[in-house]
Amino acid sequence: MALKNINPTTTKAWKDLSDHFNEIEKTTLKELHLDKNRQAEFSIQNEDVLVDFSKNRITKKTLELLVALANEVALKDAIEKQYTGAVINATEGREVLHTALRSTSDEPVFVNDKNIKPQIQTALRKIKSFSNKVISGKWKGFTGKAITDIVNIGIGGSDLGPDMVVESLKFYKNHLNTHFVSNIDGDHVSEIIKHLDPETTLFVIVSKTFTTQETLTNANTIKDWFLSQKKCPATIFDVAKHFVAVSTNLKSVEDFGIDKANIFPMWNWVGGRFSLWSAVGISISLAVGFANFKDLLNGAEEMDIHFKEEEFDKNIPVILALISIWYNNFHKAETEAILPYTQYLTKLSAYLQQAIMESNGKSVDRNGDRVNYQTGTVVWGSTGTNMQHAFMQLVHQGTKLIPCDFIGYKESLYGLTEHHQKLMANYNAQMEALAFGKTKEEVHLELKFSGDQTQIASLLPFKVFEGNKPSTRILFDKLTPKSLGKLIAMYEHKIFVQGILWNIYSYDQFGVELGKELAKKLLNKS
Repeated sequence: MALKNINPTTTKAWKDLSDHFNEIEKTTLKELHLDKNRQAEFSIQNEDVLVDFSKNRITKKTLELLVALANEVALKDAIEKQYTGAVINATEGREVLHTALRSTSDEPVFVNDKNIKPQIQTALRKIKSFSNKVISGKWKGFTGKAITDIVNIGIGGSDLGPDMVVESLKFYKNHLNTHFVSNIDGDHVSEIIKHLDPETTLFVIVSKTFTTQETLTNANTIKDWFLSQKKCPATIFDVAKHFVAVSTNLKSVEDFGIDKANIFPMWNWVGGRFSLWSAVGISISLAVGFANFKDLLNGAEEMDIHFKEEEFDKNIPVILALISIWYNNFHKAETEAILPYTQYLTKLSAYLQQAIMESNGKSVDRNGDRVNYQTGTVVWGSTGTNMQHAFMQLVHQGTKLIPCDFIGYKESLYGLTEHHQKLMANYNAQMEALAFGKTKEEVHLELKFSGDQTQIASLLPFKVFEGNKPSTRILFDKLTPKSLGKLIAMYEHKIFVQGILWNIYSYDQFGVELGKELAKKLLNKS
């Protein structure tokens, strides 16, 4: 049941792609767009989302060869193995089943010959019950007051995912104030707690092993703060009313003072950076309500079904992954920009940095051999239109090739139509400008009609835009919990496809361990 180990550079498709690249390298987007049907032929509509990849340096033949590469490295077999619970995270001996967390199908998924679906549903019911108690005010603190603030204590996947989703769904938030503590920097935790009322604050500690240095240090600091209040002194017995945990280490959690009934499960078959769909996302459920949390899962499941069932040439995550490989491995582009045109998604690029770069930042293939080709991409970005007044200068007129994903929404949430029209005008204009640029002739005419003939010679070279810069348009109807779930799952599957094609293990992260080990040694010496 292991994944097949195929060096992509040894395949016929890779050689064909190399030859094809040499044939079309100089072909411009302007030339490609002479085909009036191009946008329709290079777009995929999936219910409420349109993915338009027509402004990429690809032809029909490019796509055919990329799909051939996916077939040659047995992508379909890999997808089947992931969904059915094969141990595809072989270096850690784990299944990769975050898709099971949002599945509503009755089809069983087995881990160690045991169907995991019932325990997932049990956990969801517990999250629902707990969220409803806290949100309604039935859950009381040690002085009998209802909860007003939630603090999530975690790091990495136990922080970035929930934090990003809560920020993204701010429009749907209830009355609870949500905070996130992650960095071991004492100033970070101090800034959070100085404004909190211990009588009305609930702390959610998220740590699989309950040994993570940053998380436990912050949790103990907060616990000490909770117990040291002079105005309304709390005892160790009051900890249970203000602290809950998401963990597998029941003994350590109970020793901390948390009631066994308030420990939520984590499972070995879910990696940290893909865990927001589990009880790790309890802060999401508390912030926006369980119904919205469930809609988030439902949106992800829609993308899961699309990814599993759709043919590769009409499969959104597959196409996005193949295009990324085209740029990374043939055009030698090293970075990708994620550019959402909504301020709500201000934390999306940071979340995707971990999801993508921790997953596919690998230099050893599934055979244990050093790769002889580029893997991974450097991911960065920010929100439009802010970034148009910042780093987009480099994208437009710099020397680097930077493919961009532009994420937009047809509708605004508050209904300020004029604002949204201007936002979307910029959204579409950026992709047009990147693709088609501005020629010397166009600049010359512009300067000529501006009235100052003397400036033509001196300014002309600086105002030319070469264009031919690739971008992908990802356009949703509206930002909802469901559409956000679909967007996140889309990138998760893109990561998986890239890992399969690069013949690497996407679900381990040994590279983050060395620094931790050295830090422990230094602390032990001091």
